[in-house]
Amino acid sequence: MLTNYRGLHLVQAARNLRHNHKYHPSNATLRLIKIFLVLLVTLTLWFMPTDWFGINNLTIIQQRVIAIFAFATLMWIFEIVSSWATSVAVIVIMLLFCTDSGILPLVNEEEVGPLLSYKGVMATFADPVIMLFIGGFVLAIAATKTGLDAQLARILLRPFGTRSEMVLLGFLLVTGLFSMFVSNTATAAMMLTFLTPVFRQLPPEGKGRVALALSIPIAANLGGMGTPIGTPPNNIALKYLNDPEGLNMNLGFGQWMMFMFPLVIILLFISWMILKKMFPFTQKTIELNIDGEMKKGFHANVVIVTFFVTIALWLTDRFTGINANTVAMIPFCIFALTGVITKRDLEQINWSVIWMVAGGFALGYGLNKSGLAENAIESIPFDTFSPLLILILGGAICYLLSNFISNSATAALLMPILAIVCGAMGDKLNPIGGTATVLIGVAIAASSAMILPISTPPNALAFSTNLVQQKDMAKIGFIMGMISMVLGFGLVYLMGIIKVL
Repeated sequence: MLTNYRGLHLVQAARNLRHNHKYHPSNATLRLIKIFLVLLVTLTLWFMPTDWFGINNLTIIQQRVIAIFAFATLMWIFEIVSSWATSVAVIVIMLLFCTDSGILPLVNEEEVGPLLSYKGVMATFADPVIMLFIGGFVLAIAATKTGLDAQLARILLRPFGTRSEMVLLGFLLVTGLFSMFVSNTATAAMMLTFLTPVFRQLPPEGKGRVALALSIPIAANLGGMGTPIGTPPNNIALKYLNDPEGLNMNLGFGQWMMFMFPLVIILLFISWMILKKMFPFTQKTIELNIDGEMKKGFHANVVIVTFFVTIALWLTDRFTGINANTVAMIPFCIFALTGVITKRDLEQINWSVIWMVAGGFALGYGLNKSGLAENAIESIPFDTFSPLLILILGGAICYLLSNFISNSATAALLMPILAIVCGAMGDKLNPIGGTATVLIGVAIAASSAMILPISTPPNALAFSTNLVQQKDMAKIGFIMGMISMVLGFGLVYLMGIIKVL
């Protein structure tokens, strides 16, 4: 999808930054140590006696699921290979050693216990939430091809005028709005490209350049919280909240936006006030010129109408009865039939994110369908845990991990565990608003992690402009992350208490 953006050089620079951080030759010895540690922990858990786990009636299959979960956790934390590659490995290992299509001598049901369905494991790649992802990617590709994104940016930024501080507010709000419906990486690449001529107008010795450059990743990260498709952790949370065999909360797209959209707007205004205070402009006015024209013709008209109809259907899912996952397939169908999207465009879908999320769903499937979750609930006294401790601990772990590894990977690890814990605690979570408070809180914590250049792709993109120092990114990232979590947790707690969720 990013091949359509003039900000491609920034994307490439950001990817190089992350690649060098993970795979620099000087880290070869450390990488070998990490690989050894992953193998040691995984094989130990795989082969140790089942009664050592302290879980009643633990089967061999359930033990293997524990080992696979540990493998995924360590691989994602250490980033030995790309996150999506780890997800593929998780699915394949599960298929070979835990399902009814596995290696025959190793999947004798009489010896290892009830097997997982291989169809169920494979179906995680076609989960309805995955369709929601694909629909979002297709909308973004179509908007880019026709120039709708640039046209919308031009129209939306125009009311903010030429005062430097108002231009900064404009970029924050427009970037945040785009990130609710378009990949935050693509949004950041596009908006940083629009800022290039602005940077040339500002004096090098001033701090205004830094404020504008930092506004893009902050707004992209925070804006993603506004909708279920804004960022993968939101989608993952929604899956477990709406799972018919689990919590079955039937939380809709419009209902999510009803409480998260105001939060995002408040956070963007707070970040505006902090940015202009920390990095004041010395030049009071900026002339903003955005290049790029909206294409004309049949395809452009199809994209415009479909784009706004899709958003309207998402917002009114409670009234139409069409859930967000089904709505996401409508633009895909229309764009395919009208030729807006071609087979080459499908190659631009961010399949690595989809595989990453599918691997997390496979872990959740293994935990539940193997009976491991049920056994753990019976063996571990979750009902004695403090609800507030669960909320704070879940949020803190997610925030810390998401600053160093993919927030999708972090959410994929934590959500199934927290769904199990919260399910076991039952009514005891009512004082903090229920299970939704915990899971949505973790999604908020994932989006709040933006301290380092490697924390999120938008951070890496902004850092690659060479206008931002790591200490400045860490400072504003930490401040906004803390404010985001405090306000976000407070909001979902309040919504849970008044029974809106």
